[in-house]
Amino acid sequence: MTENETTAGLVAAARRGDGGAFDRLYRRFVPVVHGILLGIVAHADVEDVAQRVFVAAFGRLADLREDAAFPGWIARMARRAGVDARRRNVAVTGLEIDAVATHASHEDRVDAVRALQAIRSLPEAYREPLLLRLVEGLSGPEIAEVTGMTPGSVRVNLHRGMALLRQALAEPDGRGVHEFP
Repeated sequence: MTENETTAGLVAAARRGDGGAFDRLYRRFVPVVHGILLGIVAHADVEDVAQRVFVAAFGRLADLREDAAFPGWIARMARRAGVDARRRNVAVTGLEIDAVATHASHEDRVDAVRALQAIRSLPEAYREPLLLRLVEGLSGPEIAEVTGMTPGSVRVNLHRGMALLRQALAEPDGRGVHEFP
């Protein structure tokens, strides 16, 4: 990765008005924002809220103190936007079955919704790395790079999060996640 392709290099170029650099930041970090939002808002709202996060980030790029701090900054913006969106929106239905893989069988969609609900009930420290791994397909080192976490923390949080998720999904009502280590 060249200096101009590092996150800090892309942020510096975007600050200078390079739209292509911001586009590369978007492509690099949209999976992170999407994964964070999926843990907070309804699946149907994730894309819209993610777009709002990046529009806000573009407008506030001058407020970022350190170029290399972009991963944590965009993640915080996503969390705040997700909480704000959830607070403003009243759920229309209790399930998101229609928003989950339309090509899957009804039973698979119900299972996917149940798994997502179980993941959403986990503490944020476990929820976000799990969503980035399981839904967005990022590897442990990629999660560490885009979130600013250490690789060791990512490994630990993925391991503990998977254990809690297995426990939750083993419970008939999926409520086993409320007992944290």
